[in-house]
Amino acid sequence: MTLTIGNAAMLRRILPSVRLALQVPKATTTAVRNTSGSVYEPDYLESLRPKFPQYDSLNVQIKGYDYPQLESYQRFLHGVAEYLDLDVSDCYALPPQQTQVQRLRPNSTVIESEYKLTTYERNLQLNSVDAPVYPQFLRLAQAALPEGVSLKVQEHTDDCEERRYVPDKELLDLKDELERMGGPTNTKKK
Repeated sequence: MTLTIGNAAMLRRILPSVRLALQVPKATTTAVRNTSGSVYEPDYLESLRPKFPQYDSLNVQIKGYDYPQLESYQRFLHGVAEYLDLDVSDCYALPPQQTQVQRLRPNSTVIESEYKLTTYERNLQLNSVDAPVYPQFLRLAQAALPEGVSLKVQEHTDDCEERRYVPDKELLDLKDELERMGGPTNTKKK
């Protein structure tokens, strides 16, 4: 290609703007803020976080008067939780509670009949439950809830853990006796 006088003049007019466009910018420093909160944490840890909010630990408590029905329903709930890929960390039973019910004659204090009711309780502990999966589990649990069985779902607390263990009566009696004697002494051996 040969340059003519017209092309050369046009090239001189365009050349300064082309030079500016092709110029390499000076090195600049940019500050990038780490979203994970720490300078020392790698970026891939952010991708390991769960996609949805999670419930840390949930207790599914079922109570009823009919033992076989309650056991069957607990097995069903365990199967539903496994089907929904929920982490069932623990299943346990609490000791049955005895309740005595008296029926009185109308307008009197005479006992007409007396009943002893036994309430059974079973618990499932679920860990790391995704928020979108929880309503599905709850709907299935309520839809299959047998008559006479109550369902309660709550977050796991220390009280839930304490209820699992039967207190040692002898140990409690020894502690009471020690308190009556003045409590433990804090003497060091020489």
